[in-house]
Amino acid sequence: MGANEFRFFLSCDINSPVTFRIEKLDGNLPVKKSSDAGVVSIAEEKKPELYIECALYIDGAPFGLPMRTRLKTTGPPYCWNELITLSSKYRDLTAHSQLAITVWDVSCGKTEGLIGGATVLLFNSKMQMKSGKQKLRLWQGKEADGSFPTSTPGKVPRHERGELERLEKLMNKYERGQIQSIDWLDRLMLKSLDTIKEQESTKHGSSHLFVVIDFCSFEHRVVFQESGANLFITAPIGSTNEFVTVWDTELGKTNPSENKQLKLARSLDRGIIDRDLKPSNIERKSIQRVLKYPPTRTLSGDERQLLWKFRFSLMSEKRALTKFLRCVEWSDVQEAKQAIQLMYKWEMIDVCDALELLSPLFESEEVRAYAVSVLERADDEELQCYLLQLVQALRFERSDRSCLSQFLVQRALQNIELASFLRWYVAVELHDHVYAKRFYSTYELLEENIIKLPPGVNGEDGYQLWQSLVRQTELTAQLCSITREVRNVRGNTQKKIEKLRQLLGGLLSELTYFEEPIRSPLTPNVLIKGIVAGESSLFKSALHPLRLTFRTPEEGRSCKLIFKKGDDLRQDQLVVQMVWLMDRLLKLENLDLCLTPYKVLATGHDEGMLEFIPSRSLAQILSEHRSITSYLQKFHPDEHAPFGITATCLDTFIKSCAGYSVITYILGIGDRHLDNLLLTDDGRLFHVDFAFILGRDPKPFPPPMKLCKEMVEAMGGAESQYYTRFKSYCCEAYNILRKSSNLILNLFHLMAGSTIPDIASDPEKGILKLQEKFRLDMDDEACIHFFQDLINESVSALFPQMVETIHRWAQYWR
Repeated sequence: MGANEFRFFLSCDINSPVTFRIEKLDGNLPVKKSSDAGVVSIAEEKKPELYIECALYIDGAPFGLPMRTRLKTTGPPYCWNELITLSSKYRDLTAHSQLAITVWDVSCGKTEGLIGGATVLLFNSKMQMKSGKQKLRLWQGKEADGSFPTSTPGKVPRHERGELERLEKLMNKYERGQIQSIDWLDRLMLKSLDTIKEQESTKHGSSHLFVVIDFCSFEHRVVFQESGANLFITAPIGSTNEFVTVWDTELGKTNPSENKQLKLARSLDRGIIDRDLKPSNIERKSIQRVLKYPPTRTLSGDERQLLWKFRFSLMSEKRALTKFLRCVEWSDVQEAKQAIQLMYKWEMIDVCDALELLSPLFESEEVRAYAVSVLERADDEELQCYLLQLVQALRFERSDRSCLSQFLVQRALQNIELASFLRWYVAVELHDHVYAKRFYSTYELLEENIIKLPPGVNGEDGYQLWQSLVRQTELTAQLCSITREVRNVRGNTQKKIEKLRQLLGGLLSELTYFEEPIRSPLTPNVLIKGIVAGESSLFKSALHPLRLTFRTPEEGRSCKLIFKKGDDLRQDQLVVQMVWLMDRLLKLENLDLCLTPYKVLATGHDEGMLEFIPSRSLAQILSEHRSITSYLQKFHPDEHAPFGITATCLDTFIKSCAGYSVITYILGIGDRHLDNLLLTDDGRLFHVDFAFILGRDPKPFPPPMKLCKEMVEAMGGAESQYYTRFKSYCCEAYNILRKSSNLILNLFHLMAGSTIPDIASDPEKGILKLQEKFRLDMDDEACIHFFQDLINESVSALFPQMVETIHRWAQYWR
């Protein structure tokens, strides 16, 4: 939904009964006084027995039967929390519909039973139905008046409203989700709100009584409209100088006049247009501007018409094809037919653009089949970069066994790594109830074709190959069982490690020596023969991930990985895939930033494997060595080099810092702290744990990129030549990745239908945030200045250092 788009329901279309909840009575009941004092109250010696009567009034007249709550004898506080359903329906309401609320006490005589009443309009001044909690002030000693205008309004007069009323109005918006929830800020806010309530109560006393009711909330706002009316006018036109609110129910719909004109223009173009027609200079500039748009941008009507008009002259411009296909009115059979014919005559597009044609924007089977034919040009390494997204794109296909599905299976038959990863990516999506049949069909197709494969060089036939892949699933099931057993052990981490090794040496000893080698799920080209119990351990954290060492047929070589149960690794898998892709893009431009795209594989929605990279967290390094420089000196000393570290090691550290600074900025990686920044012995810095992406961060006021002062100090400080080199690497990498912005945006667009938390919450918003990071409105030179300012801003951000200390404390007591 666009930022300026307003969606609503019409009250005349809602055929449900009027429903609301009576929550509680706030304030102290009045103390009994003499009857001539004019205040009716409750005798001190009698226990109050309260109920609330609710009546609907339409245009000042009672409508339907009044409803009563149950009798409340315990209190204060007097809490009913009772749902009231009236006999009237929302479609019966008028603009002046009111709810009359009266509180009665039956413990007194009839003359003394009335506590007070209040009346509330169901629609506000903008003709929108009220929703959420409403706090009504009772008129003590008066029964609710349903006439219009009422003499017992529950709304506190504007001149009497104070800070408390303002905050309660905001609280109502917060509870309805109209104000973003930020956990740490919410706790501070609620605590302050309680303090203000106490202060206001002391200041003004407790003379007023309030009834709290909660109106029903709908998915969208409800706007008043009479049955059969085209629009509602609040007052006769011309009778006053006030603005009139008019709700346009056809907002956003196609204008039939414009649509007819467009069809006539296109019909004329199809029949008479000169195929040699060339755009003028102004039109050419407009076309070039449109072709530079990112794939996420929607074309205007004039832009679509311009590209359609000059479609023949654009056929040699391969960048224009995807934009042209967006201009086509696919519901028009003749227009769609001509577009398909032109598509096959167009200059062959790049693989990057073919990915855009597989997005949900393009439903035509011919267009999607064309995109698949372009993908056939990609080699296995490039295809593996996009495999995760191509599996997600199966959701947007028109059939279960589509061209895309068959293409992926056929390529998997030629490469065991593609086959293994394709099987896992599809298997994880079998939990998706909506598309489970689609993914299961692809899984079956893969199985059928692999089993038919003839014996390979090593004598392994298709059936044996498939069984070696299936045994990967059996292995992960056994590792899940081990994780549960280890977690149930009481005691410290060492006792849990002992239990792990005991299990591997006893009940689950078959895991130490497999009957037949299994292909490693992370690196399918590597065969694993069993777990080395003595070298296996687990990490000190809440989920207790297993650190396992597998033996391989190759003498002296082992395979180390981490198995995690209880954590969704699909988001980590996506981020690391992007790091791998960006590393590839940088290397194609001869820029190697010594990145560490370790392997990650989600084997379920709450389990998966990660490649183990020997390294230490910056928190641990700073705790033991006081500085990064001291740590690197230990492994790569050089007395004659700057900082006592070899030039190669220092350059590796600077490059890796630059690479991850740029990538984490672009992907909006959040929750960065010294425990998820790791450093290898040879100086490669890398990030782990990507629970927050696309701008989400649990910490307040995060800097644009995570660059702590210890990292800058290891480069010699902000004035050194090495820090200048770091900034140079950052700017160069940023501009290189900006050139491939369309590719990265297309890949994230294909993930739009996935159930990964940070994407599923709002795919459109996430992609737009990603697009903003590329600053496509700037040229390369302007981006260099922009990115240098970002770095300076991040280095000077001192506030995160306090949060870092708090996190260290949390880790210490874990």
